[in-house]
Amino acid sequence: MKYIQILFILLFIQINSYAQNSNKYEVFAIRFATEKGRISLSFAAAGASEKDSIQLCDMFWLLVGNGKHILVDAGYPLNDYNKDWDSIYIRPDSALLRINIKPEDITDIIITHPHEDHVGGVNLFPSAQIWMQKDDYDYFVGAAWQKNGFNEGFYKEDVKNIVNKNLEGKLTLIKGDSIEIYPGIRAFIGSRHTWESQYLLVNTKTDNVIIASDNSWFYYNLENLIPITHYLFDPIAYLNQLKRMRVLQPNVSLIIPGHDPLVFTKFPRVAEGIVKIR
Repeated sequence: MKYIQILFILLFIQINSYAQNSNKYEVFAIRFATEKGRISLSFAAAGASEKDSIQLCDMFWLLVGNGKHILVDAGYPLNDYNKDWDSIYIRPDSALLRINIKPEDITDIIITHPHEDHVGGVNLFPSAQIWMQKDDYDYFVGAAWQKNGFNEGFYKEDVKNIVNKNLEGKLTLIKGDSIEIYPGIRAFIGSRHTWESQYLLVNTKTDNVIIASDNSWFYYNLENLIPITHYLFDPIAYLNQLKRMRVLQPNVSLIIPGHDPLVFTKFPRVAEGIVKIR
């Protein structure tokens, strides 16, 4: 009888250990475009001097774990909307090939918000299930294009693409704050970068990582608790979420902003333009 009890306890420990490990992810940042020039810091941080400037890059993120290859945002392919952007560019699916990840390997894409540089690449990954906040989706495909709607940063072809994903059954809409998308991945809202943009808290083997995306453009925003000045519905809401992120993860380095090249100097390089967040 004792032998059976010991076996049961060992089996419980093994199952519990597996469940805990399966909720942990490896997190990678992938840079696919770097602006050749610099932008005024006042564009990215309220109250900053117009004489100061900062470099900007475009990135997305890969989460590996729990039997999944999940992208956070999808970058963009070159199109009529962005073809004149002055940047050094590689298409997102080609960037992933540097670590032997093929487009069909991507199981899911979590869209933080539907600006062109974050949602434009969804069709590059045909097998992926798309995740998006319902209120953000509704505004993106509807009210943004009505009179007095705000659609700066949106591309009409992306609206058609995301609607088609919905029609194909490849879009899952979530609604609310602190929503667990998968075990170990939790979505938060409130910054109002777009109508209902979201950011993610991701469990890793060593610590929790926050993928802020454009809910903080740069480490500068996080360190100084200063909101951006453009593409924004509510600067107070944005500021409050910067503060909240710093409570959720006090180590600011592990809060990953959406456009800061410093991300690629803070963490170990695994391939050209790719670092592992840890």
